[in-house]
Amino acid sequence: MTTPVPGPVRPPATVRPDDARRALVAGSVGNFIEWYEFGIYGYFATVIAAQFFTPEGGSEVEGLVRAYASFALAFFFRPVGAAVFGRFGDRVGRRPALVLVVGLMTGATAMIGVLPTYASIGAAAPWLLTLLRILQGLSAGGEFGGAVSVMTESAPPGRRGLYGAWQSFTVALGLLAGAAVAVVLASVLTTAQLHGWGWRVPFLLVLPLGLVALRLRLRLPADEPPAPAPPTRGPEGRPRRRRGETVRAVLLGVGRMMGWSAAGYTFLVVLPSYLQSTLGTSFQRALLGTVLANLGFAASILPAGRLSDRIGRRTVMVAGALLVAVLALPLLHLVQDPDGPAYAKGAALFAAGAGVGLMAGPGPAMLAEMFPARVRCTGLGLAYALSNAVFSGCAGLIITEVVARTGNVDVPGYYAATTCAVSVAALLTLRGDDHERALR
Repeated sequence: MTTPVPGPVRPPATVRPDDARRALVAGSVGNFIEWYEFGIYGYFATVIAAQFFTPEGGSEVEGLVRAYASFALAFFFRPVGAAVFGRFGDRVGRRPALVLVVGLMTGATAMIGVLPTYASIGAAAPWLLTLLRILQGLSAGGEFGGAVSVMTESAPPGRRGLYGAWQSFTVALGLLAGAAVAVVLASVLTTAQLHGWGWRVPFLLVLPLGLVALRLRLRLPADEPPAPAPPTRGPEGRPRRRRGETVRAVLLGVGRMMGWSAAGYTFLVVLPSYLQSTLGTSFQRALLGTVLANLGFAASILPAGRLSDRIGRRTVMVAGALLVAVLALPLLHLVQDPDGPAYAKGAALFAAGAGVGLMAGPGPAMLAEMFPARVRCTGLGLAYALSNAVFSGCAGLIITEVVARTGNVDVPGYYAATTCAVSVAALLTLRGDDHERALR
């Protein structure tokens, strides 16, 4: 692999501690909202399928596949959002980009909570829902690049991995918050109430959260967009093209992230619907399993980010990818065993989440270190969005459809193991001292 031409080294950060903490909180809160929303859509996928995608007489599996198709479509608009808002953040500034994306996400999510169902307006209902999902995808695509850029650029020396890990930690918090709301509603409401109006409550709760996030981001210090670097010259004096280097870095970033994306969505979001539709597990028990997986995920993220500041991103992320690749199928078999002890199943789900957390903790800092400041929002946002579009957004659709067609209930394990194995190869191209270098 050719060594990329080094960009200009940024001067040492002079960010005040208060500004660093403010950047950390403001960057995290929007990400929390994004993943809370994507979590509740996944947890309520069976309910949403019945309300929007299953006309009278349609099959339950058919409706679930359509619901996941809408889910996947939103992910494929993430790269568009990453390109648009990332370019805006690189050209105009990080703060205005972050304000725009959190406003768009909040508005689109709250509107889902008041959307008429198929029974009310017929075929227009799934189309309107899909349109709102597209808007969410656009905003989510712009969220990651801006938030991670702000958090890593504001990090004190030697703590970039830890600061970036807060982005992934708020993923876990958002998914856990969504699961908690789903568990409470499933416990206190009847099935008829949950399908009638209860599913709307989690989406409407985003409105006050979004207003808090908007206020925090408006209080961020005004930032100047990164100055464009002078063009480097080739041996014949002609300016070298940088676009090709950025594209190669984006594709390499996708490879490094694909295991994180696929295994994360398999074990942390898709699991409830898989357990219900494939194994006949109750809604409450399926959500409990997801909570355990997310607790394992949350428990390992910040320690993994901090550890990567000491021993490097490569070592920690490769360990996580290998752990999931080796254990995905055995853990899934344990969960599938009807006679398996409950504590063992809980431990297996916790371990699966922890393996994903080892990749997710150092991941944001690893991506930030791949791109110079002038294209950081765009580059790392595109790598993250493309990986999530292909390997996360399609996870539910692929797993549900393949299991339905083949009857093979091991599909989630094969999916997670294969993608993590490929990620190991991409992660081995990381340099062991990237965590010690200044951001370009």
